[in-house]
Amino acid sequence: MSDPGNYAGSTDRSIGQLVAAATAEMSALVHDEIALAKAEVRQDVRRGAIGSAAFIGAGVLLLFMMPMLSFAAAYWIHTSGLGLAWCFLIVAGAYFLLAILIAFIGLRKFKKIKPPEKSIASAKQTAAVLQKAKPHPRPSIEAAAIIERSPGSGSSLAKKGVEGGSGQDKAGSVARSST
Repeated sequence: MSDPGNYAGSTDRSIGQLVAAATAEMSALVHDEIALAKAEVRQDVRRGAIGSAAFIGAGVLLLFMMPMLSFAAAYWIHTSGLGLAWCFLIVAGAYFLLAILIAFIGLRKFKKIKPPEKSIASAKQTAAVLQKAKPHPRPSIEAAAIIERSPGSGSSLAKKGVEGGSGQDKAGSVARSST
């Protein structure tokens, strides 16, 4: 039989062993859940791809059917005694009117499109918060100490910048003044 001290309900195990066992079981559970989610997504993607291929096939067949339907309609109108050229013009006119109707419906739908107002408001709010944020000032002591510690500290330009400035770099002050 199995050792009674090796299962989670044992009172002989230390707290560290119990925590380690719980962590290992939780990790295994999370890995299993991720594997299950991946399998489900793979299956759904496969179904979606097969469905898309079926719709594409149906669309191609409908596209191939249109000339045959057009000829059939023209010859059906021709049975009424009208000239064949006029029959084809009538069918072409019907397609033209159908195209105008579909374009009109599409135009109405496009006019109903609104900008993403919530996203724009959120972006404006974030920009306003960021504009009000003040950068942390840089003390001049740090800049002087850095220049003195650097191996090429004999540079007169570096010393002149520290001595003549207020401790803040010019780029930072220009950036703050432009906002």
